[in-house]
Amino acid sequence: MKVIIIGGGTGGMCLAHGLRHAGIEVAVHERDRTRSSGLHGYRVGISPNGARALKACLSPELFATFVATTAAPYETLAMLTERYRTLLRLDVADFPHTGDGPEDGEHNVSRMTLRQVLFTGMEDVVTFDRRFTHYETRPDGRVTAHFSDGGTDTGDLLVGADGASSPVRRQYLPHATHTETGLVAIGGKTRLTERTAALLPEPVRNGFGMYFDRRGQFGISHVMRMPWGRVTGVGASDDELLARWPGLRFDNTTDHVSWAITTSRTLAPADLLDRTDSALVTLAGELSAGWDPRWLDLIATSDPGAAVALAIRTADPVPAWTPTTVTLLGDAAHTMTPGRGAGANTALRDARELRDRLVRVRDGEMTLLEAVGEYEDLMRRYSALAVRESLEFMNDNGTARRPVIGPLSVFAQRTGMRLVDHLPPAKRRMARGFQKVRDSELV
Repeated sequence: MKVIIIGGGTGGMCLAHGLRHAGIEVAVHERDRTRSSGLHGYRVGISPNGARALKACLSPELFATFVATTAAPYETLAMLTERYRTLLRLDVADFPHTGDGPEDGEHNVSRMTLRQVLFTGMEDVVTFDRRFTHYETRPDGRVTAHFSDGGTDTGDLLVGADGASSPVRRQYLPHATHTETGLVAIGGKTRLTERTAALLPEPVRNGFGMYFDRRGQFGISHVMRMPWGRVTGVGASDDELLARWPGLRFDNTTDHVSWAITTSRTLAPADLLDRTDSALVTLAGELSAGWDPRWLDLIATSDPGAAVALAIRTADPVPAWTPTTVTLLGDAAHTMTPGRGAGANTALRDARELRDRLVRVRDGEMTLLEAVGEYEDLMRRYSALAVRESLEFMNDNGTARRPVIGPLSVFAQRTGMRLVDHLPPAKRRMARGFQKVRDSELV
């Protein structure tokens, strides 16, 4: 059995590791020209769902490297007004957990670091600079992938792990659509220094902050304190770590603050998505007019070349389809808003679930189509929950899209948060709700 994976992102590479360790032939075709190409974001939260998938699919040594290269864990999650007044503070102790192993916790990860961890040791599996164009199913049931350079690759199963704009999905499920939420976001990265740390509210200088303004806009900040030089077990210093895992030499990690502001298309200029670099940083400051001066300073001192803009979309429900020798994984199957931080983790769970079933095919316990069908049935169920809850979170907080009731919604929102902050049982329930979609063992 040979599996072809289109896309070398988080889910696709996790699946590739899992298949390779299971002795199943796998080939990954990645459109980026090199392993260090592309921005790939700055911070991603790997939840227990994601961490368990990584542990199941990676070698023990590489999983240990993943754990060792994650940022310091958060101490708090705080919700604040745009003027830095605390509405609600959740401490780590408020969140439920189902175990004490590294696979049972939350991890703050540099996206580029995770990318390099997942490419490590897979040089003979991944082909870069391969842009998929289409596939064809052969008379014997196998699938041939075609690429823009004229090349092809044939296997028993084709997995589209090629993101929200997946060409594999467009051919395989042309009726699968996305809905624009009406929200757009600008994100950036500010180097973390003693000075820039002081630009954040005290409750989130070692954690995650969410900021809600009176127009219904909201911002976020993630503090990323990387453990380089404090690594134990894998390497006691940068040099030792890089010597053991040379793939990490491509990493561009520094301690930093990831920030973003989300707003309505009705409040943003029509050309927001066309702006880049310093023009985006300037616009983020303009949208934040009236916010605490320290927030404005944090944005103004960010790296202009790191600014990005995106429209927030969500996948529409798709009725069950008949399984074939083509399937989908991650954003290609279930694009979701960033509201619950579940996108990458759902993709990792996809990888583990598909890997487990393909191992059963290898062992003669089920046919390939049975394996694909069982995976897709399960994936549709848990991804539908993640998509729905992520969208509900954005809808609940995207009051800028409803200007008539926006001010009343903001008042109710702030009152509710302050009330919850004074009721420990309510805080624990809220924390459990946040965690539910990120840890399937809590469902």
